[in-house]
Amino acid sequence: MGRELLQREQAITFVKDTFSTYLKQALNLIQISSPLIVLDGTGINDDLNGIERPVSFPIKSLNEQRAVVVHSLAKWKRVRLKELELEAGEGIITDMRALRPDEDYSPIHSIYVDQWDWEKVILPENRNLAFLQQTVKDIYSSLVETEKHIEAKFPHLKAILPAEITFISSEELLQKYPYFTPKERENAIAKEYGAVFLYGIGGVLSNGFAHDGRAADYDDWSTENEAGYQGLNGDILVWNPILNSAFELSSMGIRVSKEALQRQLEIRNCEDRAQLSFHQMLLNDLLTESIGGGIGQSRVCMFMLKLSHIGEVQVSIWDDHKKKILAEENINLL
Repeated sequence: MGRELLQREQAITFVKDTFSTYLKQALNLIQISSPLIVLDGTGINDDLNGIERPVSFPIKSLNEQRAVVVHSLAKWKRVRLKELELEAGEGIITDMRALRPDEDYSPIHSIYVDQWDWEKVILPENRNLAFLQQTVKDIYSSLVETEKHIEAKFPHLKAILPAEITFISSEELLQKYPYFTPKERENAIAKEYGAVFLYGIGGVLSNGFAHDGRAADYDDWSTENEAGYQGLNGDILVWNPILNSAFELSSMGIRVSKEALQRQLEIRNCEDRAQLSFHQMLLNDLLTESIGGGIGQSRVCMFMLKLSHIGEVQVSIWDDHKKKILAEENINLL
């Protein structure tokens, strides 16, 4: 078992090194360092769906001021772009490590999160669906090329991604499958096309519900796009035959402009957040326009190595009873 686990660790490293190399080339990204913790009360931490509790603790040397472990770096990266004085077309990427203690355990969810967090400076005129779609295509091509390299190195791991990714709005998907739940809609469309970018996630659809939750202050999910739908953000979904379901690899989008931030804060009835330091920077035109996202490192490794549980590609905390049951099914967690 020990040698098998070692070989898996080596395969994980190969996947991560290969994909990150392609991604940095495709999006013109520079590798940088990033924080595990940020100070509370600044608005820098990602609120995800707005209800998740961050891990927090007081800092003795800062007069007990509280810090929080990051959920992601969606807003921190935008500040960093400004600090590094990057120009349009230049971006950053970092190995983000986070803790999300409110995450429900599943074969694809852990309280430990590892992802490639990236952010790129754009021009105001790039705030459109066409630019978003081209960026998605660049990311997807990196996934396709990585999978080819995986098959070349490990011939039993056959490449299955389609050559092209399909684009569909969350409203179009609702109209296509009006009686399905959001997850059932994702499963159906991912199985049909193999790889899909589902865009416009966060705003209320024609059925009175959002496809999925998004915080008000990082992705722009409310601006009308040239396809006639709302939203300049979305998720990259692929069909996972091992899990027999849609499999999210990335959540990303064009970030809120000053106008979109004000609109989304109002929609979510959280205008008070406008007084936080991050939000004040944006509202006072101190931040650049940007596009960015997170790409799950463990998710990509799971998909590329055809594994069925996220614990097979990352070290986290699991219930001992569950680990024993999985071991009996020949699923050995790291």
